[in-house]
Amino acid sequence: MTVPPGSVMFVHAHPDDESLWTGGTIARLADAGATLSTLCLTWADGTKRHAELQRALAALGAPPATALGYADRGFADSAPGAPRLCDADFDVVVMQVAGAIRTHRPDVVVTYDAYGVYGHPDHIRTNRVTLAAVDAAATSSIYPDAGLAWQVRSAYLTTVPTSTMEAIRRRIGTDPDAPPAGTPDEDIDLSVDVADWVDRKWSAIVEHRSEMDRSTALKALLALDEETRRRLLRVEYYLRRDLVPGGCALVVEPG
Repeated sequence: MTVPPGSVMFVHAHPDDESLWTGGTIARLADAGATLSTLCLTWADGTKRHAELQRALAALGAPPATALGYADRGFADSAPGAPRLCDADFDVVVMQVAGAIRTHRPDVVVTYDAYGVYGHPDHIRTNRVTLAAVDAAATSSIYPDAGLAWQVRSAYLTTVPTSTMEAIRRRIGTDPDAPPAGTPDEDIDLSVDVADWVDRKWSAIVEHRSEMDRSTALKALLALDEETRRRLLRVEYYLRRDLVPGGCALVVEPG
């Protein structure tokens, strides 16, 4: 019998990523009674996008996020006086994420795939520090002052099938010469049906008003007809990495 996780931690680089890439999964897990936590590595507490993040998580039915308070590489006002995430000491960030894992003790940790879905440097750094932190959190001799060791059972890496990424590129007109993004369709480990949670996912996305006003991609998503937008948002995709024998399912389908 496949048992759903009792606790899941989502580790994201920026506010809005939690809703765009994993919002339906968060809402579905919240309704299933899982204990949820979200760690956002950039945009400090007190900034506008951090406040938007908290409203988005509330729309999904999840508790507030913790922010590590590093700067988003594109926005100096994201964390005044703090280093950019990609410039921060790697080991320090790993220690902080490992400490959060030891505090929340999740069965499952969710972050980005190795390419950060589409190549954003902050996403790629988040993938690397999170996977290193998952290993470190389970090792009592590493960061002994950061809490008792905790073994995560599985890591899930949010991604997008290559076919979907190409369809998105054609529709929103992104650079055709950009490096290929996404995961080959046949290599996707898990496709999570979030059709019943699309309305909550969309409500969470639009809570990120400042990013909706700025982002070309989000403006294009907003401009789509509702049927097309729902079709794009109704499935979320993951790679699975089991860290103990048998691992842990992220979601369990009924029946």
